[in-house]
Amino acid sequence: MNRSIRLSSQTRMLLSAVLERASQWHYGYDLSRVTGLKAGTLYPILMRLSDAGWLETRREEPTAPGRPSRHMYRLTQDGRAAARAATNDAPVPPHSNPIYNEV
Repeated sequence: MNRSIRLSSQTRMLLSAVLERASQWHYGYDLSRVTGLKAGTLYPILMRLSDAGWLETRREEPTAPGRPSRHMYRLTQDGRAAARAATNDAPVPPHSNPIYNEV
């Protein structure tokens, strides 16, 4: 991992949500719905986790003309180990039935 991460309660909640399906790709919008985090909180955390090597990212090309591409996120192998250690006492995401787009 490239650098340490500030493990705020919001970061730990996000990591818990991603760990539920660690090997799958997640859209930021879906993570926002699962965690209840607003875009202004969620996306900076995703960028920090990506910069630190905890998340890998990819861009999904638009499926229809005029639609923007979507960013997707998935834990790296190092990120999974770090996320497990960081989320032992993490807050539980507010939505008990997560909504995920299978990719």
